[in-house]
Amino acid sequence: MQVTTVGLDLAKNIFQVHGISENGDVVFNQALRRAQLLAFFGKLPPCLVGMEACGSSHHWARQLGKLGHDVRLIPAMYVKPYVKRGKSDAVDAAAICEAVTRPTMRFVAIKSEEQQGVLFLHRARDLIDRQRTQLSNMLRGLLSEFGIVIAQGVGSAIKFAKGVLDGDKPGIPDVAIDVLANLSNQLVALHLRVRWYEMRMRLQARQDPRVMLLRTIPGVGPVTASAIVATAGDASQFRNGREFAAWLGLTPLNRSSGGKEKLGRITKMGDRYIRRLLVTGMTSRLRQAKTHPERVDPWTRALLERKPVRLATVAMANKTARIVWAVLNKNEYYRPHNA
Repeated sequence: MQVTTVGLDLAKNIFQVHGISENGDVVFNQALRRAQLLAFFGKLPPCLVGMEACGSSHHWARQLGKLGHDVRLIPAMYVKPYVKRGKSDAVDAAAICEAVTRPTMRFVAIKSEEQQGVLFLHRARDLIDRQRTQLSNMLRGLLSEFGIVIAQGVGSAIKFAKGVLDGDKPGIPDVAIDVLANLSNQLVALHLRVRWYEMRMRLQARQDPRVMLLRTIPGVGPVTASAIVATAGDASQFRNGREFAAWLGLTPLNRSSGGKEKLGRITKMGDRYIRRLLVTGMTSRLRQAKTHPERVDPWTRALLERKPVRLATVAMANKTARIVWAVLNKNEYYRPHNA
């Protein structure tokens, strides 16, 4: 029997493959080592291959695509309903094999090596940024035990740390002074690393015309634009702007029943990194609106009159996500309605 569909359960070293024929008969369900995977698929005729979208899935999708297979990545949460009973690699592979054949199944676009290279940069920058925040909070907490208060914000903590390194020592015990100097040196070093990542992102952003298009949208900076392009590409996998906003978890949670529509908070599903960047960008826009109210568009002004600030920033992020999809889909600069 010729194999037409294969479900591949990925792992670090041991992979499970489940293959079926055109009429649904199981041809094989076996385990393979990492070194055997490409050779195994190289012997198979071109077929439909399903995998969960997880770590290393994009790499294997590209490799199997080169062998002529039609590879599709499925969100893990959409595979779970097809698991019959129990939990094993063989059961998971069979569930993936069944899920990939469903006509209404949603798939994840396969990322290129260039996209994952940019995401490499974003993930590293996000890690260093969180470490900088943790260190500044620790420094602020330790000094508060001696009655020394540092103003809120990472910038204030870095300014204090630079003062310590320049010789401005507070009146605390000598052993605490040594620890303070060490932490201050580490905080300043982390800050310089974050600045390096941001400069590298801006340099990378100039090389991609899609990033430059997104930067014409108010509230979308180089970091946000670069992250969106590296994650979503040209956004062709989404049919409209609402699908893109829903993919980012910015649409209301629908719990309607019995003909009664009930919308709750946003779903917060999908890519939390891009969602956080968009909400942060909209928060910055509202802060600028306080100092320059003449620059606020009528839609935002009407929104602020009836909604709290935090709800307004999320609503603005939702609208911006739809604008992002339109800009990527049409490959045009953003043009406001009042322009």
